[in-house]
Amino acid sequence: MKTINWKNAIIAGILGTILFDIVGLLLTGNWWDIPVLLGAKTGLGFAYGIGGHYGNGILLAILFAGLEPSLWGPKWLRPIIFVTAEMVALVWLFMLPLLGAGVAGLDASPMMPLITFLRHIAYAIPLIFLISYNQKDITSK
Repeated sequence: MKTINWKNAIIAGILGTILFDIVGLLLTGNWWDIPVLLGAKTGLGFAYGIGGHYGNGILLAILFAGLEPSLWGPKWLRPIIFVTAEMVALVWLFMLPLLGAGVAGLDASPMMPLITFLRHIAYAIPLIFLISYNQKDITSK
C-alpha cells in the first residue's frame, strides 16, 4: 500500500502548472491565458484566475497521487494516462464546449486539441518524477 507524499504532490502540481503555462506561451504566444480566461468568465478578476488555475493544478496532482497505485502501466506512463483521461473528459468534452469553443476546442482552432494535449503532457512531467517514482510503500503489521 502506498501513501500520498503531500509535499511532493503540491510541488508537482505547481511545477506541472508552470510547465503547462510555459508550453502554452511557446505554442500560443500568450502567458497565463487560462488565468485571464478564468478571471474574466467568473467576473472575479485575474488574481482569482491565477489562484484557480494553480489550485486546480495542485488538486489534480493530489488526485493523481491518490490514484497512482491503482493505475495501469509502468510508473512513467501512469501520469500520461491520467492527464490524457482528465484532458479528454474535463477539458475536451466539458470545459471547452462550455466556453463556446466546441468539442476539443475545434470551433476555436483546429490546433486546439494538439495544443491542449502538449500542455497536459508537460504538466505530467513533474508527476512522473515527484509522485510516480517517489511514493513510499507502507506496510501494516
